Amino acid sequence: MRIDAHQHFWRLADREGQWPPAALAAIHRDFMPHDLLPQLQRTGVEGTVLVQSLPSVADTRFLLQLADQHAFVRGVVGWVDIKAGDAISQIDELARHPRLKGLRPMLQDMADDAWIADPVLDAPVAAMQGHRLCFDALVVPRQLGALTWFARRHPGVPIVIDHAAKPHIASGELQPWLADMSALASLPHVHCKLSGLLTEAGAAPDAGQLQPYVQAIYRLFGPERLLWGSDWPVLQLAGRYESWLAMSHHLCRAQGADDAAMDAIFGGNAQRFYQL
Repeated sequence: MRIDAHQHFWRLADREGQWPPAALAAIHRDFMPHDLLPQLQRTGVEGTVLVQSLPSVADTRFLLQLADQHAFVRGVVGWVDIKAGDAISQIDELARHPRLKGLRPMLQDMADDAWIADPVLDAPVAAMQGHRLCFDALVVPRQLGALTWFARRHPGVPIVIDHAAKPHIASGELQPWLADMSALASLPHVHCKLSGLLTEAGAAPDAGQLQPYVQAIYRLFGPERLLWGSDWPVLQLAGRYESWLAMSHHLCRAQGADDAAMDAIFGGNAQRFYQL
């Protein structure tokens, strides 16, 4: 089964004062299941993981409602303020829904790069583990050290690095991103998403720009711990759904991925990681 491990839906009416701004005209509108379904049908993608894009429990409930209404949404990654006093009760409540598969604090937007490296998270993370929830790490390169601390402290919670931590592809910068990703890849419970790279590559991105970064994550995580995702509709800032899927296939084949590896990266790993 081919799975898109990372996509979003949103309504602008729910996002007043939140990203995306009107200047990003390509994505400054509502995006709902009927917008994505034709692209899934054209590409043979049979299911998706719907990921939060607002720091709001109300938004998470909205996404779970969409999952109830649309069978192709196989799982939801939601949001809880995991440092709030009632974090555990909120986790317990949301986890009653069978489609909730993980949680994602929006770390990339936080002023404190070490927010995640905090023992106060021990109890909420234990609650996540008790409900068999995964942890999506929305981070940028400067936050990878703190994420490594967190990952070492919580070996029982499956972690996936969204968008390969958004490396600085447009400038061709590999270090220290590569060293930090190597440290994370040494931990067997840490995975990585092959997603979101086109929008980090600047104007007119192409496979050649992405190749060193895909080569790095393929070598570090192997085909057993890579999950392909579209990052749609954010993807529309840089490319089209079909084109990104085809480019991802090309880049993985260039690393020597055989049919079994391709099946894993483009579906099997997401099914296993998120227990779809």
